[in-house]
Amino acid sequence: MAEVVITDALEKEINRHFKGQSVEIFELLHTLGDNPKKGDVVGAVGGVVIKELKYNVYRFYFITDAHKVKFLRGGELTDLLIKFVRMSHKNDQQKVIEKIKNVLRLLGKEGF
Repeated sequence: MAEVVITDALEKEINRHFKGQSVEIFELLHTLGDNPKKGDVVGAVGGVVIKELKYNVYRFYFITDAHKVKFLRGGELTDLLIKFVRMSHKNDQQKVIEKIKNVLRLLGKEGF
């Protein structure tokens, strides 16, 4: 089982924006603990892959180690860290992806 971490800023944004639906969204995000290969790849910087989960017209972006997700089997992914870092509306997704890539290039995974 992989460890799922949601940044404080994203957690506040989800609670503020979705209010009652936030519980459903957090459950969706935590499903990655059991199925870390879930989500669509939207970019990569170095050994870090950026993936997204969709919820209606919203996108939730997370970063993880590309090599572990690609080459290990489900039972071997126990030390995998999945970190949710941003959310966007469908219309803004390319801007958000570029911002995530920029942070990764400048600061690495620790930038989040």
